[in-house]
Amino acid sequence: MSDKRQFYINGQWVDPVKANDFEVINPSTEKACSVISLGGEADANAAIEAASSAFDSWSQTTKDQRLDLINKLLAIYQERASEMAEAISSEMGAPMALASTAQCGAGAAHIKNLARALKAYEFEKPLGGHAPDNRILHEPIGVCALITPWNWPMNQVVLKVVGALAAGCTMVLKPSEIAPLSSMLFAEMIDQAGFPAGVFNLVNGDGVGVGSQLTAHPLVDMVSFTGSTRAGIAISKNAADTVKRVSLELGGKGANIVFADADEKAVTRGVRHCFNNSGQSCNAPTRMLVERSIYDQAVQTAADVAAKTQVDLASVEGRHIGPVVSQLQFDKIQGLIQQGIDEGARLVAGGTGKPDGLETGYFVKPTVFADVNNQMAIAREEVFGPVLTIIPFDTEAEAIAIANDTPYGLTNYVQTQDSEKANRVARRLRSGMVQVNGSHMGGGAPFGGYKQSGNGREGGVWGLEDFLEVKAVTGWIE
Repeated sequence: MSDKRQFYINGQWVDPVKANDFEVINPSTEKACSVISLGGEADANAAIEAASSAFDSWSQTTKDQRLDLINKLLAIYQERASEMAEAISSEMGAPMALASTAQCGAGAAHIKNLARALKAYEFEKPLGGHAPDNRILHEPIGVCALITPWNWPMNQVVLKVVGALAAGCTMVLKPSEIAPLSSMLFAEMIDQAGFPAGVFNLVNGDGVGVGSQLTAHPLVDMVSFTGSTRAGIAISKNAADTVKRVSLELGGKGANIVFADADEKAVTRGVRHCFNNSGQSCNAPTRMLVERSIYDQAVQTAADVAAKTQVDLASVEGRHIGPVVSQLQFDKIQGLIQQGIDEGARLVAGGTGKPDGLETGYFVKPTVFADVNNQMAIAREEVFGPVLTIIPFDTEAEAIAIANDTPYGLTNYVQTQDSEKANRVARRLRSGMVQVNGSHMGGGAPFGGYKQSGNGREGGVWGLEDFLEVKAVTGWIE
């Protein structure tokens, strides 16, 4: 079991002010794979003060200086990719095939895309020909508290950290305490790349302790948080007294609208996407809305795909899904599956309990419910497990109404071979992202949602601008 009790503060690995050991559990084995320390107020304050002291000099660096360091970080990240994949797999249960490709790969892709955005970005611009002596400056907002989740650790850490670095901000990162190992490895890479002391700091801890201290501290200018809507609301309230900027990427309950003219792989694609990462993705298409004329066949296809979806240890090679992250998460999912049964949804695959032969580990059966209505708990709440609900609809208008009838608005999906209908429906869906016919978002596309899925956008130029203030200067002389 590895010892990861130290924090990275002001360019050094330091011991916590007060020891508070916390075991990191491998969700495949239910055994501890590492021990960290949960920080306290003194640790958070030390990191914030280091970031505050470093801001003046770091904020005045040139774009080229920051770009050079970010490119060094990318090279190191790529060299140490196998270490990163192993850390992610052991801490949160992603099978090695997924950890090595999508999980680890997301980090490298975001570094590249943010570097591209930085290289092209104009931090100083004239207002316009009508006001030749007016200049618009885009400047770093200041010290940022970055709080990240366990489900896609490098995806979220890199979007926040490299976005803030590119903007010229300094920061304190608090990764999820149940999956911190990848973030600690990333801190080693930051140090190896040669970023100045105090620019990047990492303190482990829980939300009540370090998280609350970061989000309320008067020297913190901005909070960027990814996690549950419940926690996002609490953070917003905690940050309000000091009027911080708060950027939130929260929950989702994505609708996948499958019209009768969808391609023949649409249902299979949707089920697999829902189950990817063991269902632990905020943008998962967890509500499949199916036009009634193809509903029965879609239900059968979904049940068949679920039955063929293999579940196994994260350490085993292959294209299977692994465990969910923790006992707490497992129990929540089991409770919602049972609630779906109790509310009268028709269980066509999976159900409560663990898959055969996997008594140890937080493994969930790939589960499909049919004949769901949009008022059931399994259609309203973010399950965050491999659980799909299928809802029939009769008209385009009804499908749009069901899709939008949710407090969330992160990602929705449309499956149809009628391009005019696809575009028409995409415009009507109340979400930050809409994906049509299995197409993927391009590098640097903005990631974020409407309503209780949060505010702000991450990735590319939008992820850079999230960390910038806008200043207007008059009397500017060229």
